[in-house]
Amino acid sequence: MHARELVELAALVAVHAPMLIRSAAAIAQSSVEQYWTASKCRLDRWSRSLKGWTHQAAESGAEPPPSGPTQFRGTVEEILTGEVLTRVWTAAACAYDRHHNTDLIGPVARSVLIGHMEGRHRVLKVLVSGSGLDPDDAIRLNHVRCRAERWTDVLLAYFVPFHDIREFAIDLERAQDFAEDLAHQSRERGGRHVWPILLGSLRAAFRHGLGPVSPNADLNAKIAAGLLGCFPAELFDATGFLQSLWLARISRITADTQGMIDELLAPHRSSSADELSAWSSGLPRGRYRRLGEL
Repeated sequence: MHARELVELAALVAVHAPMLIRSAAAIAQSSVEQYWTASKCRLDRWSRSLKGWTHQAAESGAEPPPSGPTQFRGTVEEILTGEVLTRVWTAAACAYDRHHNTDLIGPVARSVLIGHMEGRHRVLKVLVSGSGLDPDDAIRLNHVRCRAERWTDVLLAYFVPFHDIREFAIDLERAQDFAEDLAHQSRERGGRHVWPILLGSLRAAFRHGLGPVSPNADLNAKIAAGLLGCFPAELFDATGFLQSLWLARISRITADTQGMIDELLAPHRSSSADELSAWSSGLPRGRYRRLGEL
């Protein structure tokens, strides 16, 4: 599964979060475990990729490292774009726990978010220092970062009416501004078209600028499968919005996590302090100026 598909999944999570939060059905623990295991395994791969690149860059000096630039760029893209889903899902998980007065999925989601933020911090250090990156690549990746941050706040705007997002937003004021615009437009005639237009804008925003292949497509798919398994079954009925390509794709993914567990426990895993910390355009302008800037 490509990184851009996880951004689209983040949009689906944001708009359907109320159904998850209000659902009386029990969340499958196996789905929570699959999300956690696949996410932690991906964090481990990211950590090794970033460390390997930094080591090669230090040895090669001002010259780009001799191997792995495409793989490294793909890893950075996954970290930057994957943050959208990680933040949105963590907000949904915490809202669920708060509504049901439990701690079923919030702590798991927070643990993944902490590790993701560590990976983000290390990526930003690479972008600032250069670390063997071609200047054009560094500029392009920074544009990806800015785009992902903005869309994170757009999607978190859907949570503003029922959950405090200050812990998850990149720019709280911006997210609140988007929430105001979304609320106002939904009350206008034709407000039902807001979501399709927004989804179309998101797809267009990430259609270009990313590599053709994501280095951890297998784990991205397992993360998506585990996350979708937490939603109530009625969301996937014959007329449900998520029916079609998403369900067809996810239904082919097995829930077997033994291979990922083996990878997490493999001897090559580092025990360094920083690695351990990782584990703990579409809308109208004018009145809807902020949405129009997407």
